[in-house]
Amino acid sequence: MSRAFVGVSGWRYPRWRGDFYPKGLRQRDELAYAAERMSSVEVNGSFYSLQRPSSYAAWRDATPDDFVLAVKGGRFITHLKQLKDVETPLANFFASGVLALGAKLGPVLWQLPARMPLSPDRLERFLELLPRSHDEAARLAARHDDKLAEDRVLTEALVDRPIRHALEPRHESFDSPEARALVAEHDICTVVADSAGRWPQMHDATSDFRYVRLHGETELYASGYTDASLDRWAGQVRRWLADGHDTHVYFDNDAKGHAPHDAVALLDRLRDADGG
Repeated sequence: MSRAFVGVSGWRYPRWRGDFYPKGLRQRDELAYAAERMSSVEVNGSFYSLQRPSSYAAWRDATPDDFVLAVKGGRFITHLKQLKDVETPLANFFASGVLALGAKLGPVLWQLPARMPLSPDRLERFLELLPRSHDEAARLAARHDDKLAEDRVLTEALVDRPIRHALEPRHESFDSPEARALVAEHDICTVVADSAGRWPQMHDATSDFRYVRLHGETELYASGYTDASLDRWAGQVRRWLADGHDTHVYFDNDAKGHAPHDAVALLDRLRDADGG
């Protein structure tokens, strides 16, 4: 049965304290608080730097059994290297603790910079490197280099499960039949990204699940979503679910604290529709 996973991109924001998070809530309890009200979150810190196995394990243990954590791939791979010669950086990324999430590991998100146009050969080489299961990720992680200290390495698969990947390109050249065919050939989900008109919004289904990132309806990262807009997104999510597609939706309009409230509001709509 298909499921909706709805949450936020990152959860540790000072602006949310005393607003979404009750005053006095300990910072280390923020994920658990969010997880009681959402069905998923997107780990955002992994984009900026390699995390630790102990951190991933703590996030796993702080969340309910049926919770899912999507993980954002490192910007060293996507923005600095721009997918070129990234086998070792990919090994380091998966060795840094991602596998500690076990059964709670959701899709891995690869967000490309807006300045990066489509290079079919480079993209295909990257997609071919991506591990499609925890076991494959463990074998890749074992090829990490010595930049990772021993206490920052995990190269063991805790579960035998597939790994899904989602791609969020921001250059208009990816909004093309060639790009869609290439991504679909590798069964990678193209992200539906709402960015207040800043970047192309791509809707083509290139995998068997859906991944949506909502960056702000009228102002990038800052504006909230109206009731009418949330109604429309809820309707779209229900259609995807009815067609048998797991659907991930993450609100990234965090600058003024709208993201967690919008995520809860969307989940409320989906539960109401289910009679739950």
